[in-house]
Amino acid sequence: MTDPIETSKSTSALNPNPNASPTTLLHPRREPFEHGLLPIQKLMFADPVQALSPLKRKFASSSTRRVDSAALADALQISSDHACLVLDTLASVLHSDSGDVDSLAADLLDLILYLYIQSYKKLLSRPHKDSAALADVWPSMSAFDGYLSALSPLQLVRCNTRRFIPSQADEEAHQLSYLQKHLANILSLLSEPVEGEGEEFMVLTMEGFEHLGFLIQFGEKGSDEVPLSQAAPFFANSDPDMPAVPVPSSQVLDWLLQNIASSLEHVTEKNHAKENGAPCDSYQDVAMADTSPSSVKPLPSVRSPFFIEGVSKSSYVKQASDLKNSSVKVINCHDSVIYILAPLRYATVYGCSDATIVLGAVGKAVRIEHCERVHVITAAKRVCIANCRECVFFLGVNHCPLIVGDNHKLQVSEPQVFPFASAARIYEITL
Repeated sequence: MTDPIETSKSTSALNPNPNASPTTLLHPRREPFEHGLLPIQKLMFADPVQALSPLKRKFASSSTRRVDSAALADALQISSDHACLVLDTLASVLHSDSGDVDSLAADLLDLILYLYIQSYKKLLSRPHKDSAALADVWPSMSAFDGYLSALSPLQLVRCNTRRFIPSQADEEAHQLSYLQKHLANILSLLSEPVEGEGEEFMVLTMEGFEHLGFLIQFGEKGSDEVPLSQAAPFFANSDPDMPAVPVPSSQVLDWLLQNIASSLEHVTEKNHAKENGAPCDSYQDVAMADTSPSSVKPLPSVRSPFFIEGVSKSSYVKQASDLKNSSVKVINCHDSVIYILAPLRYATVYGCSDATIVLGAVGKAVRIEHCERVHVITAAKRVCIANCRECVFFLGVNHCPLIVGDNHKLQVSEPQVFPFASAARIYEITL
């Protein structure tokens, strides 16, 4: 890892009060971490800066600063199919829809940020003290974090799942900690040297700073996110007709680290309050003892996904008028029929068994993981299936599905839903 860039002499002039407390909380964007990771070994760099700096130098001089699949395959020494998969998955998790128009080539800086986070490891579930006794024939190694889950979905729910699966606040804190640790390296890849000042003096342009919107966002609970450049004191209210003056990278690093520290403190306080039984207005987890359909409620923040958790032996219906969120998570539902009849951007189905789940049109991506004997019916742009058993998928998809990990006895609908007959095998990765 590279060392943090030293603070420039001009920092105080550009930001007269760098120690001022942030007024808006910083949050990690969940989509790259939840839908963007690919279990391709050659993308998991031991030193991302050393691996990605040559890629930046090679394509930075290009007039368009875009990288197509052939160039990416050559630069990273990966197959053309994997290169296409990288660009396709990146397009599904970009922070702006404009970047999703053409998945044949990617913006260089977006691609670098996306490749960097492939080294991210998800927060592991807490082990059950009697996991050996509960284990059955479900030795599924997670395709994304290397965690061996010895329990089937039904066994997880029987041993009080909520005690062992990380909450949304836990996951956000884990993502913030990852960004805190790697931010200096990430900024070094986005920054440019100042001519005549030596390579040790790096600056970040407003354009480069806005690419950080791929990983972070600002916004308060229940409100729309704040544009990244408007949240930063050094770029706010810039004249649109005149390029903003580049800012020393060290100043950006200090300001972002301060915001991350404040956000981590905020999340930690809420976790502590929840553990002590105090009322908490965010990241409320649905208790397993109260999981009838009438008790399943959305999280208060429109930034967070809508949760449907613990539905058992019931039918559950949500329509577009019932949802304010563009993302839905269906977790630990068993022996039920669930209808989400609403347009969505993202959807996740995790740890369900013996259920039929119908998802409305999903514009970005659907992820189905650790499910058993589940029927999923969906129209979606992209679908990822990981570590599932005896499941049936009826898919109307624009892109061939990604099937990864330890899967057994899966059935997928007729191949005519794919662009070509063999599409289901193109993006199959078995670990």
